[in-house]
Amino acid sequence: MPTPQTTAPTTLGVHHVAYRCKDAKETVEFYTKMLGMGFKLAIAEDEVPSTGAPDPYMHIFLDAGGDNVLAFFEIPNSPDMGRDRNTPRWVQHIAFRLENLDALMAAKTHLEANGIDVLGPTNHGIFKSIYFFDPNGHRLELAADIGTPAQLAELKDVAPDMLDEWSRTKKAPRHAAWLHENTDG
Repeated sequence: MPTPQTTAPTTLGVHHVAYRCKDAKETVEFYTKMLGMGFKLAIAEDEVPSTGAPDPYMHIFLDAGGDNVLAFFEIPNSPDMGRDRNTPRWVQHIAFRLENLDALMAAKTHLEANGIDVLGPTNHGIFKSIYFFDPNGHRLELAADIGTPAQLAELKDVAPDMLDEWSRTKKAPRHAAWLHENTDG
């Protein structure tokens, strides 16, 4: 019998993240046209491999860049998609990194030219981002980093104290309030 592992495994990154979609083909077309993602592969089965349950599905995989994969399931025999009504729409989202601010603004122009409503750019202190929704209702964010190494180091240094304070008070600690003060929008 193998010896149980006594330390946490070291992950090598995200293999893929998977979400539900209404229509696999429409989803592939949106992500390839709007975000330039490559369509990597599709897997379709009539039974769920992990459970054996009879439930046909189409599982699609998109190249999100940087060896990251975004996947979706279309599951036609399930009730219509919904969302967690107890969680604000701005909370659950998928964020993608862009090269720089010029790429962010070019993406905004491209999306808007294709009829997509875009919010932003929003200044988060160490990055700026834009927000929009995919055809499935998933909120997406495109972000361009603007933070300095010193700012990132400071945020890392105060993170444990911020988490401890939040855990005790459930009020926003002020350790990194500078992120949203005196920003240019």
